[in-house]
Amino acid sequence: MRNHGSARARYGAAINAARTAGDPLLTAYQTGSLAQFEAHTGNGTQALNLTRRARRALGQQCPPVADAWLSSIEALGHAATGQKRAADKALTRSRKAAETLPDQAPPPWPGVFSFTPEKVTAHRVTCGAWLGLPEWVFSDDVEALATGHAKQRALLVPDIAAGHLAAGRIEGAFSLATRALETGLHYGPGASWTGRERRSLALSSPPKVVRDFDERLHGVHL
Repeated sequence: MRNHGSARARYGAAINAARTAGDPLLTAYQTGSLAQFEAHTGNGTQALNLTRRARRALGQQCPPVADAWLSSIEALGHAATGQKRAADKALTRSRKAAETLPDQAPPPWPGVFSFTPEKVTAHRVTCGAWLGLPEWVFSDDVEALATGHAKQRALLVPDIAAGHLAAGRIEGAFSLATRALETGLHYGPGASWTGRERRSLALSSPPKVVRDFDERLHGVHL
């Protein structure tokens, strides 16, 4: 619902509860979750600060799965601040750590999905979209869409659309954007594609796929 203030308050409460419980692993997980949220809202510096706090909470007892996951969030933080090289290094670290994990290893936190190399691929697609690097998106989009559950896969579609737009593939971008919009309506209120890329695209005579997207988005907001 994009109520960022309430979201941050809930994350803060979760972190404080984990600290009160005296569980460093849970504290790191909640702090890393807030870092991921901040990266997705464009606050890359804050995301990186939070991942450092998460690592400090773990100290020397950092499980490989936590290292892989936090490295992927660091990549998102670097991408949100426009740092391609740093994002690439963090993704490389994340993949190396993920590849050391045994197949079907149980997650270290109850109710939390395991972390796999395919999820690193999904993060690379997102980083590529944020950095305006279509080559990152196109090299991994098919594999990325094969990971996780349906909602996770759906959340990647806007990033793939952004990659198409960065490459000048307008029709492909807005075909995907429309698909993302419909999926967002299926899973919950509002649109899953914010329209940020649409606002940045000024066309005197937009193609039909763009006009159709505009009409669908307009209908959603009425």
